[in-house]
Amino acid sequence: MHQDITDGVIRARPGQKSGLAHAALALGGFSIGTAEFATMSFLPAFTAELGVEAPAGGHVVSAYALGVVLGAPVLAMFGARLERRRLLALLLGWFALGNMLSAFAPSLGSLVALRFLTAIPHGAYLGTAVLVAADMVPGSSRAHAVGRVLMGLALATTVGVPLASLLSQWLGWRAGFGAIGALTLLAMTSLLRVVPTQMPAASASARRELGALRRPQVWLALGMGAVGFGGLFCVYTYLASTLSEATQATDNAVPIILAVFGAGIACGNVVAPYLARHGVMFAAGVLLTWSAAALALYPLSIYSPWSIGLAVFAIGVGGGLGAVLQMRLMDVAGDAQNLAASLNHVAFNIANALGPWLGGLAIAAGLGWGSTGWVGCALALGGLAVWLLAAIAGRQRGG
Repeated sequence: MHQDITDGVIRARPGQKSGLAHAALALGGFSIGTAEFATMSFLPAFTAELGVEAPAGGHVVSAYALGVVLGAPVLAMFGARLERRRLLALLLGWFALGNMLSAFAPSLGSLVALRFLTAIPHGAYLGTAVLVAADMVPGSSRAHAVGRVLMGLALATTVGVPLASLLSQWLGWRAGFGAIGALTLLAMTSLLRVVPTQMPAASASARRELGALRRPQVWLALGMGAVGFGGLFCVYTYLASTLSEATQATDNAVPIILAVFGAGIACGNVVAPYLARHGVMFAAGVLLTWSAAALALYPLSIYSPWSIGLAVFAIGVGGGLGAVLQMRLMDVAGDAQNLAASLNHVAFNIANALGPWLGGLAIAAGLGWGSTGWVGCALALGGLAVWLLAAIAGRQRGG
């Protein structure tokens, strides 16, 4: 396997085939995305078995998000000096073990603790995986490499979550967590076989990674994700309830429309790299504007399965923002790539907390199920405002 060494990092030559390696990295993301979102569909089953109310069961979801937020920066910093393929394998091994142990949780408290521990490698894996993928291709193909890896997350919402939900209905929620753990082990094995070695730079250190936090453009890119992505999560969280209560959709239609949402996210990850050819900031602005428009139309669509299907597909396309912001962070983080790439997933988990919380407040205030679209539109516009600040700051610095 031919490799080049630049700045102490061993990279695959641009001509080397990278498709299998990208697929293995995406499979790891698929496992992680399935585990994150399928837990929400497992909630009625494990709350019933463990004898707790649904709000208490929600702590399981919150614990996972907290694990991502705390784990991503810590592991990114302290893993900066490890060979990247080995680091990725260790992170997937950790994730697999956490899911398998979750299948044997005897109580709600133990399940909450296990989901927190399982989530710790989430952001560090995804952040490191996109760096590995980008380093395997020429600079002009970086956006496509990032999009391929993050496609695993998109496919998780389209394929992984429905399959995990079906498995949990047939064999129970414990089997669902066990299957996710087994899939993660498969991803780890594949990764070790086809991903080339990438040694970190000799100067890599936790201190150098912390340098990313001194860069205003890093914080602005994270702000675009933490605020702008909240609208997508706001609608997605309450979509099943909206379909049942407002759309009056049949039970068979609900998983189909949820899959349509995931298909929109997959489409967004395909479109995003092409938009990025005109500039990463241009792509971010287009996707945030698209999201605001799609979310504004959502409240008008919720009374028909066909119209709400089109609306959620359009909202899902805005999910291409994830790949774009990952590229943006790689551009502005300088030599603190590991931490910045991992923080992208911290930002999205903040969005995953902020959007549903604000949407829940709107529903509780009696504004109706469609109000999640208006809340989401406001969040997308907030992300666009942060984008504008970043663009102005970049112009002032001549960037």
